[in-house]
Amino acid sequence: MNAFAVFLAIVAGLAGSVQVAVMARLGDRVGVFGALAWATFLTAAIAFLLMLVARQSVAGFADAARQPIWLWSGAVMGVLIVLTITFAGSRIGVAATVGILIAGQLAMGTLIDRFGLFGVQRVAIAWPRAIGIALLAVGAALTLRR
Repeated sequence: MNAFAVFLAIVAGLAGSVQVAVMARLGDRVGVFGALAWATFLTAAIAFLLMLVARQSVAGFADAARQPIWLWSGAVMGVLIVLTITFAGSRIGVAATVGILIAGQLAMGTLIDRFGLFGVQRVAIAWPRAIGIALLAVGAALTLRR
């Protein structure tokens, strides 16, 4: 197990909940699509600056533009995620939004692993994983109860 990868995943998980709360507030103040546009613009600007600071070649940026179109679906899904958290966070709450988002991610991640979709290595679905998904789905549903 890669401890640093686990650490980063935990930090990203914590940041994700903060992101839901912050984006929901921003969406309430400037509108969902305004918040989405600014978040997307700032994300792109920060990513480009990080690329420059890391002294990665701008040629790598150009290489990215030549990749198959389906690889760009990740960017579109990122927009969908930010749009969803901005809209849902203030309507159903941060915990419910995060719980449902994670349950959906775990379910889809399991299907991607199981069938080796998008070129990833296949991973068998063991009972503990299936039970974990079911429990998370129940937990996500329970967060909707007030």
